[in-house]
Amino acid sequence: MAKRQPDKKPVTTLNVGGRKLPCRVTMGAMVRFKRATGHEASNLDTADIEEMVTFVHCCVASACVAEKVDFDMSVEEFADNLEPDALNEFYGGMGASESANPEKKTSTPR
Repeated sequence: MAKRQPDKKPVTTLNVGGRKLPCRVTMGAMVRFKRATGHEASNLDTADIEEMVTFVHCCVASACVAEKVDFDMSVEEFADNLEPDALNEFYGGMGASESANPEKKTSTPR
C-alpha cells in the first residue's frame, strides 16, 4: 500500500494527446511559469491564451516530475495536443480554490 502524504493536494489528470497526465498547481509550476514568461503566475492574464496554456503546461510538467511520469512535450506540442475542454476543465476546477484565497490577484481587462 502506498504511503499517503496528508499535506499533498490530490492530483488532477488531463487528457493530452490520448495520455492521462497529472496536473496540479505547485511551487515548481509557478517557478516554471515565471521563467517562461518573466512574471508571476498571480499576474496571469486570463485573456491571453498563450499564457493560459503555458501555465497549464507548467502545472503538468511539475506534477509529472513529482509523480515520476515521463513528460517531454514543448509548450507548442502540448498546445497541439490539448483540447479546449481540458483547458476549461483545469481553469474551472481552480475557481473554487482561488475564491477561497484572498491573496489571489485577478486581472481585469481594460
